[in-house]
Amino acid sequence: MVTVVVVLNTFIALINFYIAWRIWKLRRVIAGAAKAILAAERNTYNILHGAPNAISKGQTGVSAVRSQYQQLELQIQRVQQIVALLSLVGKVWQGRSKLARQPKYPKKVSKLSVK
Repeated sequence: MVTVVVVLNTFIALINFYIAWRIWKLRRVIAGAAKAILAAERNTYNILHGAPNAISKGQTGVSAVRSQYQQLELQIQRVQQIVALLSLVGKVWQGRSKLARQPKYPKKVSKLSVK
């Protein structure tokens, strides 16, 4: 009977050692995963911790560029209006100069005989 108890206890001890070894391996895997997650978090923080300031500066810059763009659009419209006005004045001036070169009275047209 003692032999059965010793064999049974040895068998239970081996099963417990196997379970302990598997738990130890699982703990190492979990520790490695935790290290990888911490490293990723640290790297992400190092990269992104300045992002809010950069985004704020970018928004300020974009706002300034939009304002300048609107001012330039107004200036372009004014220049286009001036060019259109100068073009119109040039056409009127050319029309007056053509009228000034034409004789005041048209020449008499001689009648041609029709055969």
